[in-house]
Amino acid sequence: MTLLSTENPVFVSYMIAGAIMVLKIMGQGWMTVYRMLRSNSGLASPEDLQVGLINKNPHPEQLEINDYVDRSRRMHRNDLENIPAFLACGLLFVAADPSYVLANILLYGFVGARLAHAVAYATKQTHEVRATFYTIGSFAVIAMAVYVITTVI
Repeated sequence: MTLLSTENPVFVSYMIAGAIMVLKIMGQGWMTVYRMLRSNSGLASPEDLQVGLINKNPHPEQLEINDYVDRSRRMHRNDLENIPAFLACGLLFVAADPSYVLANILLYGFVGARLAHAVAYATKQTHEVRATFYTIGSFAVIAMAVYVITTVI
């Protein structure tokens, strides 16, 4: 069995966890677009004020920060700061051949923490609540990285 094949249950877990996280990143981007269209505000760049098929009546106020849109944008940026490291480190982790149980705890722990972080952010929970979920996900990735280093040294 090769480690990076569907014959390896750890790799399958990584594939599922990774695909969920990619869908999270892409979905959050689309959520931001949806919120911009719904509110007709929260545009990011001056050139967005040009007349177009969707924005037929642009006005300067559309560039003002709208928390409804910006919250989604911040969530997307947060995903882009965290999920790529998980995807990269997770693949290294699979190549280090961890146990199935450990892999599932760390891989799905990260996924669960990121999804809980998204719910906390979307529902305007305190920074401490969001930071708790961030910390759980961060520790999962750090644990994977330490496992890789200690395995190959």
